[in-house]
Amino acid sequence: MKLTLDNPHTVAAPFGDRFAHVARLDLAGGTLLLLAGQVGVDDEGRVVAPGDVVAQSEQIFEIVDGVLAAHGAGLADVLHIRSFLTDLDDLPGYAAVRRRLFTETPPPASTTVEVSRLFLPGAVIEVEVTAAVPVDRPR
Repeated sequence: MKLTLDNPHTVAAPFGDRFAHVARLDLAGGTLLLLAGQVGVDDEGRVVAPGDVVAQSEQIFEIVDGVLAAHGAGLADVLHIRSFLTDLDDLPGYAAVRRRLFTETPPPASTTVEVSRLFLPGAVIEVEVTAAVPVDRPR
């Protein structure tokens, strides 16, 4: 077993380099990727479309896809998604983005909770992802 913490160059660095975008656990049968919570920010760390759950969700999954790609994975490798919304009334907009991106049946396991606020003003959603990549899967 080998653990690596990484901030891939395919996405903007986390705020102040205070955390790693991904913890990678290499095992005999494959790799487990645990992504840090992502918010909808641009490359300069500014919240995209403050208050807009759909635009932020799309940006978040673009970032997630970039982190996964840097480790030989993609959205099809996602096992579990944890979502934090500042207003559960935004769930339909977020769900529409997820349905478009995750078309497999069944979709990944999921946890969604409402929180009072997120660490950046204007951010209305944060998403954490866990993915797995088997060693023997053809790419």
